[in-house]
Amino acid sequence: MQEDPKELPLRERKKLRTRQDLVDTALELFTARDFTAVTLDEIVDAVEVSKRTFFRTFTSKEDVALAPEKELWAAYLTDIETRPLTGEHLLGAYKDALFAALEQMTDGWEQRFLASRSLADRTPTLTAHSLRHCSEVSANVVRIVADRLAGQVPGHTELRLLLDLMLAAWHCALEAWTASHTARQDRPALIRHMHKAFAAIPAVAALAAQDS
Repeated sequence: MQEDPKELPLRERKKLRTRQDLVDTALELFTARDFTAVTLDEIVDAVEVSKRTFFRTFTSKEDVALAPEKELWAAYLTDIETRPLTGEHLLGAYKDALFAALEQMTDGWEQRFLASRSLADRTPTLTAHSLRHCSEVSANVVRIVADRLAGQVPGHTELRLLLDLMLAAWHCALEAWTASHTARQDRPALIRHMHKAFAAIPAVAALAAQDS
């Protein structure tokens, strides 16, 4: 679980505030003027920090633009590393870890995530960066689970396919959530869409079993 920022030393709280300012400012500029039109100099000047400070936290413009997505999956990986696991209930563990990671996101995360996702949908370089990051996270999850349950579960292929099934349901939930322009796009709404998508997984698995 992420540590409460209020309990962190002053130096760490300042780092977190600077990080959040960079994310908020970058997303605001990218949304207003397009990702490719905004320079790194403009971002750091707007926040009144140096490029050196920026690169202590982010590796690139792509990295800061996708910060909300990366924050979620960093929390997900941390949860998977410590969550009790058994070979019989891995899909449940995969799903529960995502709900737990979502609960840890700070106030306003969902609006930053929506802005970031909208940017990625219309910016090929961000789409590629996001896909690469997703692949890296998936590989890390499978490695962690395989190491923790060595000898108790099937091979990496089965672990990856099970994870991909959960991720497919997650993406269906995201699509429904982001398409709901007439409804509230808040965190409870996202969670409702997640529950609905995850509830469809058994039926999908049953359809797959019919073809085996």
